[in-house]
Formats: sequence, C-alpha cells, structure tokens
Amino acid sequence: MTVQKSKIGLVLVGLLLGILMAAMDNTIVVTAMGTIVGDLGGLEHFVWVMSAYMITELAGMPIFGKLSDMYGRKRFFLFGATVFMIGSALCGTADTISQLSIYRGIQGIGAGALIPIASTILFDIFPPESRGKIGGIFGTAFGLSSIFGPLVGAYLTDFVGWHWVFYINLPLGVIAFLLVVIFYKETKIHQKQSIDWWGAITLVGAVVCLLFFLELGGQLYQWNSPVILGLSAGFIALFVLFLFAEKRAKEPIISFEMFKKRLFAGSNILALLYGGIFMAAVVYIPIFVQGVYGGTATNSGLILLPMMLSSVVTAQVGGILSMKVSYRNIMVLAGAILTAGFFLLSTLTPDTSRTLLTLYMVLVGLGVGFSFSVLSMAAIHHFDFNQRGAATSTNNFIRNLGMTIGIAIFGIIQKHDFSGQMEKLTSQLGKFNADVDPNHILSSAARSQLPEGLLSTITDALASSIVNTFTWALIPAGCTLLIVFWMSNERMEVNKDEVHAVQADKSFK
Repeated sequence: MTVQKSKIGLVLVGLLLGILMAAMDNTIVVTAMGTIVGDLGGLEHFVWVMSAYMITELAGMPIFGKLSDMYGRKRFFLFGATVFMIGSALCGTADTISQLSIYRGIQGIGAGALIPIASTILFDIFPPESRGKIGGIFGTAFGLSSIFGPLVGAYLTDFVGWHWVFYINLPLGVIAFLLVVIFYKETKIHQKQSIDWWGAITLVGAVVCLLFFLELGGQLYQWNSPVILGLSAGFIALFVLFLFAEKRAKEPIISFEMFKKRLFAGSNILALLYGGIFMAAVVYIPIFVQGVYGGTATNSGLILLPMMLSSVVTAQVGGILSMKVSYRNIMVLAGAILTAGFFLLSTLTPDTSRTLLTLYMVLVGLGVGFSFSVLSMAAIHHFDFNQRGAATSTNNFIRNLGMTIGIAIFGIIQKHDFSGQMEKLTSQLGKFNADVDPNHILSSAARSQLPEGLLSTITDALASSIVNTFTWALIPAGCTLLIVFWMSNERMEVNKDEVHAVQADKSFK
C-alpha cells in the first residue's frame, strides 16, 4: 500500500509539471517579449508570437480530449509533452520573429493536449472522495503559473538569456514524461468512436478568426478595416458551420447532448466568465501597482501573491465542501465574494493604501479559487469514464477562451479610456516634451523625466482607466450570480461502483 501511494504521488507530480509548463509558458514569454523583439526585430509582427500559441492550444483542447476518450489518455499526454518540448527547443533556436511564431504554434499543439488530459487523468485515478483535494491542487498549479511565470521569465531574460525562457521547459518536460511513462499504467476501458473531422476543422478555423480579430483589431488594423471585418465574417461563418457539423456528427468534438445537462452547461458558462474576470485582476492590478504606486516590475508581480494564495485556499475548501454542499450553493458564495472584491477594486484611488489593495485582492482570490475545483468537478458530474475527457477538455477550453477574450476586451476598455484622457491632457497642456511618452509611465526612467505635477496627472489618468476597467468587470461578475441560480442543484456523490472500479484498476506498476 505504501509503495502504491508513493507511485501515485510520482504520477501526480508528473501530471502537475505538465499542467504547470503549459499554463506558465505564456506568462513567462510575456516578460521576455521586449528583449526578444529587440534581438530578433519584427516589432510589427510580435503579436503572432502570442497568438500562434493561444490558437493552437485552444483549438487542440477539445480535440485531444475527445481522442483521449477514444484511444486512451496516456498516449496523448506523452504526445503533448513530446510536441511541447520539441516546440520549446525550436523556439530557443529561432532567428526571426516569423520562425518563433511558427515554433510557438508547435508548442501550443502540445499544450492543448497536456492541460485537459492531465486534469482528466487526475480525476480518473483518484476516487470521488479525493477529487475535491485534487481539484484544489489543479487550481494551485494555475495560480502558481500566474505568479512565478513573470518572475521566472524576468530573471532568465535578465541574467541568463531569453532563449532559456523556452529551454527551461526541456528538463521539466523530461521529468514529467518519465514519471508518467514509468509509473502510470492506464486502464483499457476505451471506446472506439468515429472522428468528427468537419467539427474539428470548423472549430479550429473559428477559433483562429476570433483570436486574430481580438488580437489585431484596434492594434495593427482599425476595427472597420477589411482585414478585421473579414475575420469577423469568417468567425461567424465557420462557427455556424461548426454548429451544423456537430448536430450531424455521430461523435461530435463538443457534444450538444452534454449541454442539455444544466449543471454542465452552467459550469461551462461560469468557466467562461470566471476566466475573463480573473485575467482582469491578474493583468491590471500589477499595472496599477507599478504605474500608480511606482513599484518595480518584480514587486508588481509579487503583489499578486496574496490573491493567488487565497485562491489556493478556496480551491481546496471548495473541493471539500462539494462532498457536503451542492455545487450551486458553493458557487453562490463564490460569486458574492468575487463581486464584492471587484466592487472594492472599482473604488481604488492613487491614495488607497497597499494594505487595503491587498485585502481587496484576497477577496477576489477567494471568489475565484472556488471555481478552479468546483467547476471542473461539476463539469464531469453526469459523465462516465468514456465521456470524462471530452467534458473536462471542453471546460478547460471554455475557461481558456474566456481568459483570452477577457484580456482582449478589458485591454480595449483600458487602452481606450487612458488614450482618451491623454488626448484631453495634451490639448490642455499643449505638446508633451518630445522625449516623454505617457504610454511609458511604467518605466522608472520615463517617470524620472516627468515634472512632479505632470507625473501626478498622468498617474491619476492611468489609475482612473484601470478603475473603470474593474467597474466594467462588475458586469460579468454579477452575471455569475445569475448563471449560478440557473444551475441544477446536484452535489458530489460517492458512487460505490466507481470507487470499486478505481480500487480494482491496476493503474500503477
């Protein structure tokens, strides 16, 4: 029994390393982008470095989840780890931004397999009474990726070289690969099914169009430009075709039958909303600290630590409560705390103390943390082993889609607000000093060049734009409460047959 528990622990480490690598990669790369662009050039194309990864990751999640139901989890986890490491090695050798973008797309394919399949294996190998704790650990991996990604990326870029932002994945990937391949022996309970190729193709196409629409609109192209209008039309057309394809498919990539379960549908809508809301806090609280308080980039990243730690606490608590309280009742509490946290964030001013900001962040973290464990368990509640991969990957796909859409939408709101205030300020004060760019207010060098009165005016404008962004985030936060009350009222139940099946399954050598 002791040996078996130790092997379970080793498999758990391998799976969490896979999740951590894939979840952390974007946050690591963001901090290195300035140096990478300075080295490789191609400033006008750097957006593709981020987009290529997100597109292939998002498109791959539901596809690999479905394939894992059909042919087994282990082979696709190992496939994802291998492709991710190959992409990471190639990224470190890139000589141009175009090469780096292509290699990042390869990385994203691997990530699209790693995250949903690792989380599905976790729910497969642990009995129902342990899934609350496992859901909390799963949430912890995502929280740590948001904290340590920027810090590790900044350190490697400054002291080792930006290439190691990608090479660091190789030793971690090898450890994850070996732990799973050696210690995890998968059950043979699989079901051969037909592959929904039309659904996969139209889904990938729709995701590509949507993400490019959000990434490029208002940045490289005007919103009314032919390119952006074409992307929006392409998304609508491909999404409609995807809906038709899924209705006709024998084994759809994303099953509409699953969405007939109110618990599954509600948990996925909540995952979309929570993903976007969470990113509003993760992105703009550090900017507020660095741009308004005048903190350093490292300090602005570390200030998220209380929020992440509080999210870890409620991820664990949510898993434990799921055995005694319905998913819906837990998420009512989560939604109320989250809404209260963002309401308090919407009251921030440059004079708000850091202690109060920390308390506000703790509230937001407490509200978000429940979603990490509770929504993932609610998503698989009605489904057996042969559907669990599709259910989990759909939930992960929709949460990540929410994060991507949230970054884009809240970015548009904040940028538009700040730019508008800067235009008014320019008209009032005449032209700024030619050497001073208010958009570089996060730079300590730029801040030192500004007269104290002008610096205060610009930081007030930045603070106002971020606070307005938090105010807009109250809309989806409030919507979470409406969706929660629409969910059905199940709670986790320990199925004796499933417990016996897990205990009898020789999943470990």
